[in-house]
Amino acid sequence: MKNILIPTDFSENSWNAIAYALSFFNKITCSFYLLHVSPYDEIIGQGSFLDSGETVVDQVTQNDKQQMQVLLGRIEKLPLNTKHRFFTVYEHHFFIDAIRKQIVDKEIDYIVMGTKGASGLKEMTVGSNTGDVITKVKCPVLAIPEKARYQKPKEIAFPTDYNQQYKSKILNTITNILSTNNAALRVLHVSKKEKELSELQKKNKDLLDDHLNDSIEHSFHFLSNTKIEEAVQCFVESRNIDMITMIAKNLNLFQRILFHPTVETISYHTDVPFLVLHE
Repeated sequence: MKNILIPTDFSENSWNAIAYALSFFNKITCSFYLLHVSPYDEIIGQGSFLDSGETVVDQVTQNDKQQMQVLLGRIEKLPLNTKHRFFTVYEHHFFIDAIRKQIVDKEIDYIVMGTKGASGLKEMTVGSNTGDVITKVKCPVLAIPEKARYQKPKEIAFPTDYNQQYKSKILNTITNILSTNNAALRVLHVSKKEKELSELQKKNKDLLDDHLNDSIEHSFHFLSNTKIEEAVQCFVESRNIDMITMIAKNLNLFQRILFHPTVETISYHTDVPFLVLHE
């Protein structure tokens, strides 16, 4: 059984994440914890923690429990899944602290969050609070962009530079997702120019290949581009990628792909879910 934490601010953006999560974990016995956080006064005025465009002030003046019941009623209208149970949780805390507390208390396996990209060129494509969870909380995060709609993932991209050894915990999480969905992993290496891998890179690539072996369909790809995010965009479009998974430890690669400033030519952050893994 998996324990899934889904923060909600009762916006359509967070509902999209809930709907995606229920479909994504459809075949798995799960306990879903719907968490609503009422921030401390210091946070009020900084905007909704799920980057939905609504303000915290608007949220805390509502009857949170009533809104949660409306949310549960909406979930009940979806096709019944006897493998899923739902629990409601309320916290009055700093958002990240509330998330960390629930991870320990509920032994959370995954966090699923909606994310809505900012509009300004100098702003990040992933909203600040979702970005905080991804970078500051050591738990797998499935970030669902506002335009993403569930379809069973057939192709999952894994951008990597092969410079870091893949821990068993991360590899097992990836293979479990792939096996459950009967999906293929497309490993993508991007570099400014094509050159032979170092001994360390070769070793890590071989380790990944051995772990996946014949049980998981996978392939290795290389693209030459000075801008990693453009290469990822090209790869997503050419292969109809359904999801991108990354390891948070490689901050340079990770931040360039996921937190790149908004540009019209880069659209994967608006419609392709990200599965971010931590060691």
